[in-house]
Amino acid sequence: MKVRFLVMLCALLTFVPGLFAQRLTGVPPRRLTNLRHGINTSHWFAQVYDPKGYTKDHFQSWTTASDIALIKAMGFDHIRLSVNPQPVFGHNRADEIPADYLGYLDDAIKMILDHDLAVVIDIHPESDFKAQLSHDDFVEQFSDFWRALARHFAKLDPDRVFFEILNEPEIQDRYRWYGVQAKLASAIREGAPQHTIIVAGAQWSNDDQLLFIEPLRDPNIVYNFHFYEPHIFTHQGATWGVNYWHFLKGVTYPSTPESVEKAAALEPDAVNRLAVVRYGLDHWNAERIDAEITQVAEWAHTRGVPVVCNEFGVYRKYADPKDRAAWITDVRTSLEKHGMGWTMWDYQGSFGVVTKTDKDRTAVVDEATVTALGLKTPEAGK
Repeated sequence: MKVRFLVMLCALLTFVPGLFAQRLTGVPPRRLTNLRHGINTSHWFAQVYDPKGYTKDHFQSWTTASDIALIKAMGFDHIRLSVNPQPVFGHNRADEIPADYLGYLDDAIKMILDHDLAVVIDIHPESDFKAQLSHDDFVEQFSDFWRALARHFAKLDPDRVFFEILNEPEIQDRYRWYGVQAKLASAIREGAPQHTIIVAGAQWSNDDQLLFIEPLRDPNIVYNFHFYEPHIFTHQGATWGVNYWHFLKGVTYPSTPESVEKAAALEPDAVNRLAVVRYGLDHWNAERIDAEITQVAEWAHTRGVPVVCNEFGVYRKYADPKDRAAWITDVRTSLEKHGMGWTMWDYQGSFGVVTKTDKDRTAVVDEATVTALGLKTPEAGK
């Protein structure tokens, strides 16, 4: 009888892996339902372009209650709130976060929660901050900061407030990042025992970097990756990141050898020109994107952990609107096919789902983008 029971148990674990995986993770399923369709509110508490900088006026005017209401009306269920720690990060006293700054964050998060949206508190510093994580002393200070921040927000509903350790780590040594991330996760857990933590692989949270890591010992964790492949299309015209992107213009999606000829001719460097040619030869389309995301889905399934995509999008500058919408549709469709929640980049920035005029800051919804996300454009006056 005992042998027969063991045989039946093994069969159950073999043929119902998804059920067993759900029991391995410590993330309550109801929390994952709050991370299905999200939007990044960029340039609010991080990457501030406002000449006034990180000021009370900026915090209260860049993203307003009407913006949050519009986000809710479009059908999003959560906001990823990027927060740059640098303006308030004190050397050897990182745990002493200024009360006024915490007050501005409190107000923003309350506004989001009051509109029945969940919020991911995403620590989103500049590259110089992330570079210092190569030093053990700085990792310790960053742990102090996270412990204090998590403790401050520990009183908020853990089903709707999430902590993301670090946006796009830039540590090249993947083994070191794995250790650093474990240290930071431990500090967060000390400050907030019940909240779910969001982690990522090294080197800009790329999908292949997520495949490298193994789950942390803490079971109450969601794993995250960013998806902008192929950058030749999604970042054409960009003046950050890889230098040759700023030459790119008229890159189409889906790609064919013929469709990239003009774009390739704009690249003065032969090696970079070849990269564009290869983009055409690779025939990037819905199937190619799904093949990439499938690898992440299989990684997560094998380890029994939940995974989300916290950033994906297309830079508006030169991308054809129809091609941009097609790429967003294909990525979003693949993510949903594999049961992954997503958070598009971004609300009102250069990848935005809305545009705003400099004059009156009125949000104009991009209907093609909303449709590509599988959502609905709110009716006027609602």
